Amino acid sequence: MPPPLPRGAWLLRGVTAAGLLLSADVHLFLYVQGYQDIEVVGPLFLLNAVAGFVLGLLVLVWRHWLPLLGAIGFSVATLGAFYLSTTVGFFSVNETAGGVQQVTAAVSEWVALVGALLALVVERRRATGRSRSTP
Repeated sequence: MPPPLPRGAWLLRGVTAAGLLLSADVHLFLYVQGYQDIEVVGPLFLLNAVAGFVLGLLVLVWRHWLPLLGAIGFSVATLGAFYLSTTVGFFSVNETAGGVQQVTAAVSEWVALVGALLALVVERRRATGRSRSTP
């Protein structure tokens, strides 16, 4: 059984999960509010919602680096699609960056990204420090 995670790592995992779950909630809300009718983007919003919920839970229950890596990939992909949609368009969708849902999703994805990166650093630092101190 692996040793318990430090309190800071749990806090960062909690922040990461909160960001993922909030992003998932916003995407599900927008999907139900009419995005389901948009070709390509509609199904991607539903996929994003499911992936965000699953990753958010995995970050909390599976003490492995893979869910954190998934959170990073999720955040980068979602932010990339959002910034494309607000600049050049994304599958014929041109979004504005100023709505409540848009700002909420973008902030939550940045929170998930930074939280996951920091959690990986904290957990890796602890793992390498422990392996150096043991004979």
